[in-house]
Amino acid sequence: MIRVLVVDDESDIRAGIRSVLDSQPDIEVQAEATDGEQAIATALSLKPDVVLMDIRMPGTDGLSATEEIRAHRPSQPVVILTTFGDDRYIDHAVALGVNGFLIKSGDPYDLIRAVTAAATGGASLSPPVAAYLLRTLHERKRPHSGGAESATKALSARELGVLGLVGLGFSNAEIAARLHLTEGTIKGYISTIFARLGVRNRVEAAIIAHEAGLAVDDDENPPPLRRPHRPGGDR
Repeated sequence: MIRVLVVDDESDIRAGIRSVLDSQPDIEVQAEATDGEQAIATALSLKPDVVLMDIRMPGTDGLSATEEIRAHRPSQPVVILTTFGDDRYIDHAVALGVNGFLIKSGDPYDLIRAVTAAATGGASLSPPVAAYLLRTLHERKRPHSGGAESATKALSARELGVLGLVGLGFSNAEIAARLHLTEGTIKGYISTIFARLGVRNRVEAAIIAHEAGLAVDDDENPPPLRRPHRPGGDR
């Protein structure tokens, strides 16, 4: 069972998220928090498997709360809840190494997928968020600033395949199972990919995978979960 802490100051957003997550037999909302301070205390007390964290809240914002939680629990998976107006916060969130970004009004499938990916060590971006991150991050100087196509030329065919699965939110263990390799081998590929692309974490790698067109679902490589029914429209 994946235990989730939902952090948002808007009650209708929390209710919508709970409705979507409750539709999955292997996910439960362990607790809710309405601000950053409450999120910190709850996360450190309950140790959820995943924290869904809003950015803009009264008092301590979501990124400050994430930084504080990670100071005490460095491996705590956190998925950021964002809107298209949050561009000034994105680079900070990426630097914190969060496990994904979700649009609040997005497809419930993206929410389920992001929670599942984060709980298993992956990082997930819904397609609109991936496009948004590309727009807001492309000016930051880094080795792959010349574009994803140029950056990925240094990767082997196997590394491109691994990068595509990273973009889809798969964990190392899931990638290993899918490619019939050991998890240690996948860790080696991931380290090489990060070094060659000049990225700091899986989210940045996932951004490049999306930009390069590598993060594509198909019949032979479906995502690691089923699409839930939409309960009552967008959350």
